[in-house]
Amino acid sequence: MAKESFDKEIQFLRMLVLTSGAFSRQQFADRLGISVHTFDKTIRRLKQVASSTHQHLADEQSREFSETFRLRYYDSTDPLLLFLFRAKSVKESESQRVSLLLGAMNEQALTAKELLEMCCSSLPSDLPLPDEKTIRSDLKYLEEVGVITREPGSRPYRYRIQDDLIRSLLDEELIDLYDFVDVMANTQVPSVQGYLLRDGLKKHLLRNQVERHAVEPFLYKYHYYSRILDEAHLFTLLHAMRHRRKVRFLYFSPKSEKSYASKNTNPLFEREPEGKAEKVVPLKIVYDHQYGRWYLLSYDRQGIRKYRMEGITQIEEAEPVDEIWYEEKNKELVEKIKYSWLIDTGRPVTVRVRFFNPGGSEPNFIKERVLLQGQWGEIVFEDEHSFIYEIIVNGVTEIKPWLRSFGSSCEILEPASFRREIIAEWKEIQAYYESV
Repeated sequence: MAKESFDKEIQFLRMLVLTSGAFSRQQFADRLGISVHTFDKTIRRLKQVASSTHQHLADEQSREFSETFRLRYYDSTDPLLLFLFRAKSVKESESQRVSLLLGAMNEQALTAKELLEMCCSSLPSDLPLPDEKTIRSDLKYLEEVGVITREPGSRPYRYRIQDDLIRSLLDEELIDLYDFVDVMANTQVPSVQGYLLRDGLKKHLLRNQVERHAVEPFLYKYHYYSRILDEAHLFTLLHAMRHRRKVRFLYFSPKSEKSYASKNTNPLFEREPEGKAEKVVPLKIVYDHQYGRWYLLSYDRQGIRKYRMEGITQIEEAEPVDEIWYEEKNKELVEKIKYSWLIDTGRPVTVRVRFFNPGGSEPNFIKERVLLQGQWGEIVFEDEHSFIYEIIVNGVTEIKPWLRSFGSSCEILEPASFRREIIAEWKEIQAYYESV
């Protein structure tokens, strides 16, 4: 039997968005490196999660899941992708137990023993009953993440919900707070915690019977689904970096024919994984706003290594490394990417570009955009018709899409090889539009 993980659902949802449901069951299974039977189980699981998260989907279970997904494409104020984080964050038994604990502590402060008695009398008969050690472990976790607080006093300690801020605010102030969290979660990275905080505020407002239109004033279109999907690995990597530990994972490059491989525990069905097993020291995480991608910059025996986080699966922490050695490698990386437009570690080159001012346009939106997005580059010459922008970058590959996006308002001056490359590309594009 294969031991599946969060990775399968992540890759499944990514493919669903990229293909818009155009793949057949067999094509999906082949791409994911799983059987059609496992594919069907995953579909059923995702439908169950979707219906529990969005109750109005319950009557649409006969519809293709890809259709259901597409219907909520514009409704990222309640993003369908986030249901995966809710569903996989705790086991079903833990979810039931924690919900009971929070509900009880919302009414009054209780001791661990009182909470144990309440759980044993309230949990469904098909779920295992917890012991006192389990309840204390739950309380410790909830206290660490700031959900509950321990009241001052002697043993036995009493615990209550930590919602002093929410209860101290008026409805108008809560709506303002909700709006702020909503905007930040949809425009900043990382965003998962922001969505979870926003959902908590929304539920509190609705419990207080605040009008629904006052709770959801904004509408967002989600362009980059990988942005939130790849946050599943973000905090594992940040924890490893903070504690100076190596990580191991199975990696699938963007050129790989498969994007996932099941972790087999049955020796009868054991097979070589398609991905490449890696063990590296994570040094830096970079987010590419232009394409919505996360990158991991790391170090191993071969030197600085770069990975797209969408290809990382089965990630786990490994042994720690020496603190002084880690800082040395970190400084080495910083020096390598000093002139990186994003993560390129190639040879530095000086790029000179002429930008043409828009005729009769005030303000000059071309110049404003260059000053806003041009990073450490400088304007070295300017007249009434144009200005020259100069920047030192590690290679031209990463800066090219940005320069090309200016179209005819941009002319590459140096280096000469880059100029010739851009000329050839524009000629190729022009050929597509020749008269038939």
